[in-house]
Amino acid sequence: MKFTIKDFHAKYPNDDACLDEIFHNRYGQLEICPSCHKKTKFYRVSDRKCYACKLCGFQLHPLADTIFHKSSTSLKNWFYAIYLFANSKNGVSAMELQRQLGVTYKCAWRMAKQIRLLFGKSTGKLSHTVELDETYVGGRGHGKRGRGAENKTPVFGMAERNGKIKAQVVADTKSATILPIVRKSVKIGADIMTDEYQSYNRVRSMGYHHFRIHHALKEYARGAVHLNTIEGFWSQLKRSINGTYHAVSPKYLQSYVDEFSYRYNLRHSVRPLFERMILGVVKPS
Repeated sequence: MKFTIKDFHAKYPNDDACLDEIFHNRYGQLEICPSCHKKTKFYRVSDRKCYACKLCGFQLHPLADTIFHKSSTSLKNWFYAIYLFANSKNGVSAMELQRQLGVTYKCAWRMAKQIRLLFGKSTGKLSHTVELDETYVGGRGHGKRGRGAENKTPVFGMAERNGKIKAQVVADTKSATILPIVRKSVKIGADIMTDEYQSYNRVRSMGYHHFRIHHALKEYARGAVHLNTIEGFWSQLKRSINGTYHAVSPKYLQSYVDEFSYRYNLRHSVRPLFERMILGVVKPS
């Protein structure tokens, strides 16, 4: 189901409509006042972003403890920024938000940082056939490329065939670092696909069925043994970072990885991603 820009402006014409949406998502059809415990209705307090009980005046503040809390930026601008993130395959830079919303770069950067908090990590364990691989994210540099390259940050990923992605920024790709992540994230007994990297040598002894592809021998697929799923995800991630953001600090890289993992994991969702993100403001997944 598509949610177009025309639908967006029709549903959220102003800040009041946005605030009503947050109130409804947070409290639902609230009929009993939490203070006086009587059946009542809540009305919007004029000139304030809160609602009050008709009987006792008890106030509810739907923006408290959300990314909108204490922000002077228009709620419609916030909603539109989230809409841009939800409908962009390659992400949205702070410069783009600045141009679209007419705010300062500092404001746009903070909004983008807060919106990425809505891209929650996937829960549950991966199963069936899972591909493991690592990549390195960073600017171009002289010398060695790939494993061991300087000025690059390693990211370890696990991709379930026709399923979800889990990806995590790591300090290094040694077995002592990545195998505990595999144990935590993949069900015992799953078929594990890797390349010949020695950090995966103990995967079979952990209770998994281990299959290797030998990239050093120019082998990239052998029947069902390949890493095409995870490598396709890495390709999309790097193209987006290089094309949209140009450079990402290691300090914030995990939030960008979470963003693209979230989009990938909901690629077949019938519900618009924008609706999920707005609901996630008050009901994080």
